[in-house]
Amino acid sequence: MLQTIRCIYITINMKNIVIFGPPGSGKGTQSNHIINKYQLTHVSTGDVIRSEIKAKSEIGQQVESLIENGQLVPDQLIVELLAEWLEKQNDSNGIIFDGFPRTTNQAVALKQMLQKQGQDVDLMLSLEVPKEELVSRLVKRGQDSGRSDDNLATIEKRITVYEEVTAPVIDFYKKENTYVSINGVGSEKEIFATICSHIDTL
Repeated sequence: MLQTIRCIYITINMKNIVIFGPPGSGKGTQSNHIINKYQLTHVSTGDVIRSEIKAKSEIGQQVESLIENGQLVPDQLIVELLAEWLEKQNDSNGIIFDGFPRTTNQAVALKQMLQKQGQDVDLMLSLEVPKEELVSRLVKRGQDSGRSDDNLATIEKRITVYEEVTAPVIDFYKKENTYVSINGVGSEKEIFATICSHIDTL
């Protein structure tokens, strides 16, 4: 989970995709399907942050308490981490951004990073799921995995942060004409088929 959490080399037919949605909307699951089918490079700022926490790095120590309380990691820190990661990508069919951008400022920063390489976000896939379904999924995930951030109190905070801070990113991508709404309720196969229908138009 990255509530917090968080350049490309020019390649013919490169696809740069943002997969977006609230906690529990299925971003990680659908990202894996997209990666496998289209051979895209995956970056999850959630994974990046968690690896820093596990390594007990200075950054990890700074953000651990924020994550446990359902808070967002500051934009500047996330952007720095992502920029560092992107610089290491030497060859790719494209990148799928999972968990980034989480704020409008991050969306602007991503656009600027990509433009330096003559690229842009080609598609923003927004998984839409009712709040009640999100809570149910996240509570069950917490019970199954034991993740400390998947308890009811923290879940409510995370969804509130999404609604107040992250959801406005949708308006940014609507203006960019790359936003696509995806019904995130249904079978994995059905949702993925809808996603593919949009990616295949690129």
